Amino acid sequence: MKNILIVGCGLLGSSILRRIQKKKITNKIFIYEKSISNISKIKKLKLPGIIVKKLEEGVRKSDLIILCTPMSEYKNIILKMNEHLSKKTIITDIGSSKIETSKIIKKFLRKDIAWTQGHPIAGSEVSGPENGKHNIFENKWCVLIKDKNTKKKHLTMLSNFWKKMGSKIVIMTAEKHDKIFSITSHLPHLIAYNLVKSAQDFEKIQNYDLIKYSAGGLRDFSRIAASNEIMWRDIFFNNKQNISKAIDLFIKNLNSFKKDINSKNNKSILNKLIQTKKVRSKIIKLKQDVSKPDFGRS
Repeated sequence: MKNILIVGCGLLGSSILRRIQKKKITNKIFIYEKSISNISKIKKLKLPGIIVKKLEEGVRKSDLIILCTPMSEYKNIILKMNEHLSKKTIITDIGSSKIETSKIIKKFLRKDIAWTQGHPIAGSEVSGPENGKHNIFENKWCVLIKDKNTKKKHLTMLSNFWKKMGSKIVIMTAEKHDKIFSITSHLPHLIAYNLVKSAQDFEKIQNYDLIKYSAGGLRDFSRIAASNEIMWRDIFFNNKQNISKAIDLFIKNLNSFKKDINSKNNKSILNKLIQTKKVRSKIIKLKQDVSKPDFGRS
């Protein structure tokens, strides 16, 4: 791929930008960014890449286009790109849910153009180009979506691209992707937002200044709840069916814990606590995290 266009240059877009430059993956990198603030930061940081004022300018010049915008912007971007795309252009994205975006792509993208959806499992509660890192994808999974319209050649090229970015590749359907991440990512974020809201509500009801007494639990949840609100609104709306089922399962288990606590069911609650602790060991064994304690000072 000679030229790459990054549409949206926030945390992940700028991280892709940094990695492409470091690994010398392409000849030219074009950047299309709507935010005046982000453009100013990109220039101040002297990030690599040519900023284009019009989306179509970057589209016409690029072999690979990577959408790094909120998913709610996909439709408008597709409509702007359509007449400027070449049949040889490869399009991908980094969105966190796939079924609904697949429908948008199918409905609005030119029929002779192929789009292979992607999802690098990387990120942070912070946003903006100033927080991007060239190694954010290192040893992280990148999911590529395969459906009946996926071009094998494009899948191979994108697999190679993400391997150069430092990622490990896994290929699955949009349906499987959205089910998995409704539990591993989307529900935990929703719980974090709700827990912090519950703390705020409790503080108002009791008239306590409780936030300053935040223990490790609330502190850690507050980090997750500091994530970009537009991105997470889009994820919740786009994967609503799977997330709703995940919420139902969570409520069922929460009620089971409540029952054990109220009845002081020692055997039942200890069994739950012991079994759930095993997940942490498994995550460390799979190298998804390290065993070093994190007291918020790393």
